[in-house]
Amino acid sequence: MSNWDAIVIGAGVIGTSVAYNLAAMGAKRVLVLERDQIGSGTTSQSSGILRTHYSVVENIELAQQSWAIFKNFAEHLHDEDASAGLVNCGYLIAAPEGPKLLPLSEALTAQQARGIEVIKLSQQEATERLPICRFDDAALIGFEPEAGFADAYLVASSYARVARRLGVKFMEGENVTRLLLEQHKVVGVETKRGVFHAPIVISTQSIWSQELTQWTGIKVPLLPERHKVIALEGPEAYTFSMPVYKDLGSPGMLYCRSYGGRQMLVSEGTAGEALSWPDNNQGTISMDDVVDLGEQVSERFPSFAEAGLASSWTGVYDVTPDWNPVLGAVPDVSGLVVGFGFSGHGFKLSPAVGRVLAQQALGLSTDVPLSPYSLERFRTGHFLHGRYGSGAVA
Repeated sequence: MSNWDAIVIGAGVIGTSVAYNLAAMGAKRVLVLERDQIGSGTTSQSSGILRTHYSVVENIELAQQSWAIFKNFAEHLHDEDASAGLVNCGYLIAAPEGPKLLPLSEALTAQQARGIEVIKLSQQEATERLPICRFDDAALIGFEPEAGFADAYLVASSYARVARRLGVKFMEGENVTRLLLEQHKVVGVETKRGVFHAPIVISTQSIWSQELTQWTGIKVPLLPERHKVIALEGPEAYTFSMPVYKDLGSPGMLYCRSYGGRQMLVSEGTAGEALSWPDNNQGTISMDDVVDLGEQVSERFPSFAEAGLASSWTGVYDVTPDWNPVLGAVPDVSGLVVGFGFSGHGFKLSPAVGRVLAQQALGLSTDVPLSPYSLERFRTGHFLHGRYGSGAVA
């Protein structure tokens, strides 16, 4: 049995960011409990894409603050060895005539209104930046120079290393089995090893956040959803200087980025395979799935019609009904702060989310209002619906 100022459940990229920020803000005794190993859950499956492009305006501020940290990550952590593995190649998004055109236009305008550099490109200008791609049907093309991709595992491990230096205790292989409550107030957690007392618990459990329902009786609207990712090796290079690409015109609203050399990482930005329970193990990607993705890619990247499959894997999203996260305090349980339901956007937002969750836990003013992200919105119907549809660019 031991006493702590705050306990964080989960040591993925969100949990490690929270832990670092708690310590940086002055919390002296912070404990992080991780069921497996640091960064080994859904963080390890992230495609790593970073952008501030969202049709939900509340997300833009979190993404903008996070990008400022990613591009100065070592300085942010005061650790010259810290690395996000950042590739600042830009983010290019295009839509043909049709239902995605107006949402794209409005999202680009919203970014510009917040001082984010966004350039509207001609088809020729887009081709100059991504010459292996065809843009002949694009009615609107946006380019965000201050975007790209990074390594989620590197980020989580860097946060954890610096947090340890600041006094945070990490316990791996420690699965929380119960949240301890007295008169609806948090007093700690229980694991197989024993009881850990604290007046504040921050849950960053990703797909395992459904356990909160069992522990508190509060309904957690969350669905684990498996997504397929493949790496194709084509005859032409997709270099690190070429931008991440989002194709709003393809059936799967594909997103693509360089995977080094002649390889392209590609996945669909639509709803995936719903799972009946949290399962982070690798799922099956059939040859039919590979063929379908490959055909969509070759429509946009003609030379990749001759591409071969280099590798494949699956990742699991923690999806809420509106595809946006739940952040902040839980009104019915004093001392409980949550961050879940990122629906594929957790890594992009992790630096800013870790900071605001730490602020909330310590009773400080948060950098951005958390009321739009409240769990209560699913009771009141004030959803944060994106304009592109479920599974797309929220």
